[in-house]
Amino acid sequence: MTALHLLWLPILLSSVIVFIVSSIIHMISPWHKSDYPKLAEEDKVMDALRPLNIPPGDYLIPRPSSMKDMRSPEFVEKMKKGPIMMFTIWTHGQAQMGMTFVLWFLYSAVVGLFAAYIAGRALPIGATYLHVFRFAGATAFLAYSAALWQLSIWYHRAWGITVKATIDGLIYALLTAGVFGWLWPR
Repeated sequence: MTALHLLWLPILLSSVIVFIVSSIIHMISPWHKSDYPKLAEEDKVMDALRPLNIPPGDYLIPRPSSMKDMRSPEFVEKMKKGPIMMFTIWTHGQAQMGMTFVLWFLYSAVVGLFAAYIAGRALPIGATYLHVFRFAGATAFLAYSAALWQLSIWYHRAWGITVKATIDGLIYALLTAGVFGWLWPR
């Protein structure tokens, strides 16, 4: 067993590296440019929704009020007529990327913390690079990727987006595993 306090450097460094690589993947490479296509009538849709002043939040349309309501002829007709949507309304104004970056870095640090905890409970000081890589990498992969699959399963998010995000998560997991293997206490 390896104490968690001995793993602060791989936790921090893997978070920094994942933050930098994810920024390159999302801002410089064309990998995610096609994830969300532009709506053909974007301005008309925005003009139609704006007067409704919908507060920020997550919404489902049509939304039944109960299980019984789901079977009602009125609700069934709404579903047939469409559109069926799940959407998120953000706060109006300029995108606040600063807080998003802070939260992403903190999330990466939490992933590193769990990778350290699991590898640290399973492996002693002086464990081989490959053993550390396996435990830290598997933990990081589950945290960065597997949780995204339910968005496609339950919420019909495009599988292409989920597959790309899973590949991103694999890259982040490999980087995390590499840093842990490299900096594991000897």
